[in-house]
Amino acid sequence: MPHVTSRTAARPAAASRASRTVLTVVGAVTALAAAAGLAVPAAGSPLGDHEVRDRLTITVRDAGVGLDGTFRLRCHPGGGDHPDVAAACARLDELGRAARPAPAGRPGRPGPPDPFTATSPAAPREFCTMLDGGPATARITGWWDGRRVHVSYDRRDGCRTARWDAMVPVLPGIRAVR
Repeated sequence: MPHVTSRTAARPAAASRASRTVLTVVGAVTALAAAAGLAVPAAGSPLGDHEVRDRLTITVRDAGVGLDGTFRLRCHPGGGDHPDVAAACARLDELGRAARPAPAGRPGRPGPPDPFTATSPAAPREFCTMLDGGPATARITGWWDGRRVHVSYDRRDGCRTARWDAMVPVLPGIRAVR
């Protein structure tokens, strides 16, 4: 007896092929945009193309009187209740430029893609002084350059203190007590 296939049975397979084709095209366009250096919103980003993408919440604890708190920072255009919006945005932009790969034909080592990985914790085999920089902690969450950010900072040793200091004025400057 010959096998008979109805038209309705063939439709799910065609729909599945169409879905795969759409996903492949979207993936290719996203990859090309990222390769061209365009900001591509992270999957699930609540921010549309027309909205500000650089929005951070910075929470600082145990840094001292007048330094602790939760601050909102918006860049491009600047805004929020951060104590120094302009300087904080300029520092993040500076770290982001330093972290981007060197242009073709110019010497330089490619760096990480954003300012938060540019100040990443020390490598496991890196030697750090055991000088405690104090009990201060900070957490930065939100979106930067279309990417989700969730990073923590502390001052438990020399490397972590240097990492914190690299983020000043995004994080408060803390003077060492002698």
